[in-house]
Amino acid sequence: MSNQNTQDLKRKLGLGAVIALGVGTTVGSGIFSSLSEVAGAAGSSLTLVLAFLIGGLLQIPANFCYAELASAFPEDGGQYVYFREAGSRPLAFLCGWISFWATDPPSISIMALAIANYLGFFLPVHGLILKLVAVLLVIIFMIIHIRSVEGGGKFQTIITALKILPFALIIGIGLFNINSNLFLSGQPLQGAATGFAALLAGISATTWSYDGMGAACYMSGEIKDPGKNLPKGLILTAVIVLALYVSLTVVSSGLLSVEELAASEAPIALLASKIPLIGNAAGVVVAIMAIIVVIGSLSSCVMFQPRIEYAMAKDGLFFKHFAQVHPKYETPAFSIVVQCIVAIILIFATNLSDLLGYFTLVALLKNFLTFGTIFVLRKKEHYKPVYRMPGGVLMPIIAMFMTGTLIWSTFIWAPIPGLICAGLAVGTGLPVYYFWENQNKQRKNEAAV
Repeated sequence: MSNQNTQDLKRKLGLGAVIALGVGTTVGSGIFSSLSEVAGAAGSSLTLVLAFLIGGLLQIPANFCYAELASAFPEDGGQYVYFREAGSRPLAFLCGWISFWATDPPSISIMALAIANYLGFFLPVHGLILKLVAVLLVIIFMIIHIRSVEGGGKFQTIITALKILPFALIIGIGLFNINSNLFLSGQPLQGAATGFAALLAGISATTWSYDGMGAACYMSGEIKDPGKNLPKGLILTAVIVLALYVSLTVVSSGLLSVEELAASEAPIALLASKIPLIGNAAGVVVAIMAIIVVIGSLSSCVMFQPRIEYAMAKDGLFFKHFAQVHPKYETPAFSIVVQCIVAIILIFATNLSDLLGYFTLVALLKNFLTFGTIFVLRKKEHYKPVYRMPGGVLMPIIAMFMTGTLIWSTFIWAPIPGLICAGLAVGTGLPVYYFWENQNKQRKNEAAV
């Protein structure tokens, strides 16, 4: 690849890819454990269902916000672009800096290791062999998404459809076997909160399950007819994920008591064991489900995450090679390769990967501020979104509130490490930002002479 090869990426992805990226990123391994966490917080079956329903409805405003922002700035980079256009290049840079070093490669390594672990249900995979399998998975998806954005988009659409099918099977059969007395009992767990307090606790516990629905925004510059496909795709993503989670929760609450759900470390496997035609093979079915689900999330992350560094490099705020577009495949190949290399290194440094989890607080603050950019951008003349979200300022306020609940729970979980990581992100990022900005100014001055 030539260092001069920095042309724009082409618009090759349609509505299906927008939905596949959002659903594929959101419906990950988290749902295999979050049912028990939300059940424990909600305390009763009815509250559990309401928590997922209301929690999902409250997450939709975030997608409305992303739909408006993406239609105003249909270019690759997602949050980085929104901060930049709002007038804060330092925040825009920190957004990408944190993503590259602390959140994106670790997510790839964690998912690859999760798939390898689930493969261990069928194969004697452990120790070094397990890590090598995880590395192979990263390399496979790296190649897929380097060779063709269209091919990567088609694969993402297929794997997302495949990941929904097993859930649809469990829901479809389970609905005909619901025990109405069990579902309507709604007996609270001993020692759990009750009433409105239990509902709030349950809603708060669902928020992580809905995270990731705006993934397609990072590839806005590669979406055909973005003013139409991005808003429609983001809203349909929210509806699909909400329908899937609520249906799954209804079936769970009709086949298992809230005590069983709250106590289980593998609630989906326990649910599958109660369903006719599936029960005897529940372990196999759930292991296959988990592999397909996490493959979809891994593929999605390898596909969209490198676009933020590509956008930054085009603006002179990251290593210039990241702006390279492969002359044959027309993808940001260098950016994809480097991010996958970092992920592979993290596969062999699991303790470091765990440590990077403390950067979650900073990542959430970044999301919180992203929704806040709407208040700034709406006052700027160049802000002309094709799509305007309903409800005026209500939607970003709700989105910021829901993100705020995650910030609070994350801060309570690890306040000191979270603050240290925030300081580390700013302390390392700002000097690098000013270094690159000075270089940009020098180049402009030299060009003007």
